[in-house]
Amino acid sequence: MARIGIVGGTGYTGSELLRLLAGHPRAQVSVITSRAEAGQRVADALPMLRGRVDLVFEDPERAALAECDLVFFATPNGTAMQHAPALLDAGVRVVDLAADFRIKNLSVWERWYGMPHAAPALVDEAVYGLPEINREAIRAARLVANPGCYPTAVTLGLLPLLECALIDATRIIADGKSGVSGAGRKANAGLLMAEVGESFKAYSVAGHRHEPEMEETLRMATREQVRLIFVPHLVPMVRGIEATLYAELRDADIDLYQVFAQRYVNEPFVDVVPADLAVETRSVRGSNLCRIAVMEPQRKGVVVVQSVIDNLVKGAAGQAVQNMNLMLGFAETDGLDGVALSP
Repeated sequence: MARIGIVGGTGYTGSELLRLLAGHPRAQVSVITSRAEAGQRVADALPMLRGRVDLVFEDPERAALAECDLVFFATPNGTAMQHAPALLDAGVRVVDLAADFRIKNLSVWERWYGMPHAAPALVDEAVYGLPEINREAIRAARLVANPGCYPTAVTLGLLPLLECALIDATRIIADGKSGVSGAGRKANAGLLMAEVGESFKAYSVAGHRHEPEMEETLRMATREQVRLIFVPHLVPMVRGIEATLYAELRDADIDLYQVFAQRYVNEPFVDVVPADLAVETRSVRGSNLCRIAVMEPQRKGVVVVQSVIDNLVKGAAGQAVQNMNLMLGFAETDGLDGVALSP
C-alpha cells in the first residue's frame, strides 16, 4: 500500500480526500495534519469515518510527512509553496489542491493572489493536473498543481471546440454557478445558509482569479489565443458547479455532439450526453464525473455548452486522487468508481 499524507485534513477538500482514500484499494493515509485539531482523533472530528480511519491529527511541523510516498496539500493558497521543496528533496511526490503552482506566469499569479511566490523554481516543473490534457506528463511528475473547480468545468467544456478551431477563441463567455462549499470551510456570515438560501448572486464580476488560470490552460493546450469573460455566481446548494459556456461558431455545419463524444470517448470521468437530456449538478453529486451537453440553439451561430461537476470531487479531491493514481502507477479509476448520489 502506498503511504499517503494529507496536510490540512479538516477542511472540505481534506475531509473529502479522506472519504475517497478510505476505500482506495492501493493507497492508505498514514499521516494527516491539522494545527487546530492536533491530538484529536480523526473519527471524532469526522464521524462518517468511524471504523474506517484510525488516525490522530498531527501538528504539521512534527508529522512524518517525509516518510510518505505522496503528500496532498489541502491548504489555503500560499502554504504548499513553503513546504513542497523539502518534501520533493526527500523523494516525496506532491499534489497541491490550492493555487500555488497552477499559473506559469509568476507576475500574473502574484497580482491575483497578492503575495510573492516562495518557490518560483518549481513553477515551471509543476504539471497542471487535468488528466484529460496532461495525462502522460502527470504520470512522470513529482509535483502536480490540482486545477480549480471552475477551471475544470470550463476547460473540459471548451477544449473540444478550441482543439478543432470551431469557435472564435477571443469571444467566449463563461457563466459559472457554485455551491457554498466552494468557498471552503470557514466562519463567514455571507456563506451561512440563512444568508445564501432563497437568493442568487454574482460575485467577482470585475475579475476572478480563476480567469487567468482558465485562459493560460486553454492557450497552452490548444495554442489558441484565448480570451474569455468569466462571471461566477453563488447558489443556495452545498455541492456542485454548473458552467454555461457561450461562443460564436466559425462553422455552422458541424455535428457538435460527435465532436465532443469523439474527444472524450476514452475518458473515464467525462460523460457527453445528448443535448435533449437534462444536465444537472445532482447527477454528478459525490462522483468524479464531469457531465457535458452541447448544442447550437435555433441555429443562430452560437454554441452553448453545459458542464457540471461536484466541486469537491472532480473539482478538488477526486481529481487529486485521479492524479495520485497516475503518479503512482495505479489504475486511474482506483477509488473513484462510485456512483453519484441521488436524491
